[in-house]
Amino acid sequence: MMRDQAEDALARSARGDPVAFEEIVRQHQAMVFSIAYHFLGDAPDAEEVAQDVFLKLHRNLPAIKSAAHLTAWLRKVTTHRSIDQARRRGSSPPLSLDDVPEPAAEAPLPELAVKERLQRLVAALPERWRLVVILRYQEELELREIAEILEIPINTVKSSLQRSLALLREKLTRCFGDVPV
Repeated sequence: MMRDQAEDALARSARGDPVAFEEIVRQHQAMVFSIAYHFLGDAPDAEEVAQDVFLKLHRNLPAIKSAAHLTAWLRKVTTHRSIDQARRRGSSPPLSLDDVPEPAAEAPLPELAVKERLQRLVAALPERWRLVVILRYQEELELREIAEILEIPINTVKSSLQRSLALLREKLTRCFGDVPV
């Protein structure tokens, strides 16, 4: 959707046009689901978060000032709702990085094995670190944008990213040796 079309859909939606709201949902549903899914690692939970986010959006449409504000608002609410959902489902404790087994491989494994392992390791990161990694590499956001969404100082974003990448690199090296990742 072009910026003018997005602004128009936002204005029409704020005036109660259900078709315009559907356009907004269609435009942003993949991003919202992606953030929730990569954080939660569970499609039904991510769908629940996405529904909750769009319901909250519908209730707060008059407060949304522009298409750019809408995107930032959706990212912020999705991250907060994802954290809430993870805490609500807390019946299964989060997997610690130390609990993820590290099989030794003598020969380099296929790229798919490295990717799957990396996904499991990212899922085992502490909440803030995991969100920083997801927002930086999945959503390709700048550090400043991540700081705004998570409402933390940019230096905290930088240190969280640096520490999480170092930990992921260390774990992958132990698993796969010096395979370029």
